Amino acid sequence: MVVPSTTPVVVRQETPPPPLPLPPSHDGIIGIPTVDMSAPGGRGALSRQVARACAEHGFFRAVNHGVAVAPAAGPAARLDAAARTFFALPPHDKQRAGPPSPLGYGCRTIGFNGDAGELEYLLLHANPAAVAHRARSIDTDDPSRFSNVVNEYVGAMRQLACEILDLLGEGLGLKDPRSFSKLITDTDSDSLLRINHYPPACTIQKLDHDNQCKMKSSFRIKTGNGVNQSAGARIGFGEHSDPQILSLLRSNDVDGLQVLLNCDGREVWVQVPSDPSAFFVNVGDLLQALTNGKVISVRHRVIANSCRARLSTIYFAAPPLHARILALPETITANSPRQYRPFTWAEYKKTMYSLRLSHSRLNLFHIDHDDHSNVGKGEQE
Repeated sequence: MVVPSTTPVVVRQETPPPPLPLPPSHDGIIGIPTVDMSAPGGRGALSRQVARACAEHGFFRAVNHGVAVAPAAGPAARLDAAARTFFALPPHDKQRAGPPSPLGYGCRTIGFNGDAGELEYLLLHANPAAVAHRARSIDTDDPSRFSNVVNEYVGAMRQLACEILDLLGEGLGLKDPRSFSKLITDTDSDSLLRINHYPPACTIQKLDHDNQCKMKSSFRIKTGNGVNQSAGARIGFGEHSDPQILSLLRSNDVDGLQVLLNCDGREVWVQVPSDPSAFFVNVGDLLQALTNGKVISVRHRVIANSCRARLSTIYFAAPPLHARILALPETITANSPRQYRPFTWAEYKKTMYSLRLSHSRLNLFHIDHDDHSNVGKGEQE
């Protein structure tokens, strides 16, 4: 049985990397880490920059990544076009691809524990056979047309995710820098592709007739003395961390994504400026566990407050269900003991589905080093 730890999870680093210079965002208040994947300073500098961004923020903006996003024939543009065509269908036609269980078409409901949002979405397993099966209810005229577009995009995302994970492995000084990427290239990989559509605020009620779906939330600033500053906002997709290893997100030119970053001792929701030419990289829970907390799984959300539709696609890079998640030996030292007990992705996924979206799931697997029985168990395993 999983028992929650009462001790806060502390990220321990013997030699923390130097602060990552953050370029200013469009509002000039707080910056978002940007990584140029073309490696103008050489691969060594690039690997260190990726490691610093993942360690300090768990999030960065990847530019010059090599994935065609602008040309109509590029995988990103082709997927955007296919997604827009699907979401423009009448509601009863879209419902053929649902309800989500959890894969398929969903509207407003997120998960099985009461979470909801101002969106509709498609959640697909990133496996050609699974995509082909679902495509029959998504593009009834020509299912292969949709599945070909999705598979092309998934292939490009897998390649980019592997490149980022290998760079991270190099930046962390792992004996085998491919330790992370091997997990997502396994033939039994449990990776997913999610396509989110946030209708304009002025037409949101046309999505369905449930007036109770007008969710309210607030921008939040957590200060050291517990003071909160807030302003009203509508939640499109609530606060959460991604459970997988790594997430690659791309959206159109409509803002909405926010990440929770630490700024001078306080947690601040930072608006991420939209950039259709970039991919936004999120560290997931499993990567935090695999690195013994040396990189952090970032909490993020989407605010639905626009009069324009927002379309986003997220590739969730995940290992096979049977994969054993265990901190790599290089990340464990006398001064940095094991933080999480070993578990499988299937076990973590089951726990994830039993909780609400905002729950800090990884805390349930944290080892309390004040409990000697837990320490012994974690170190022996």
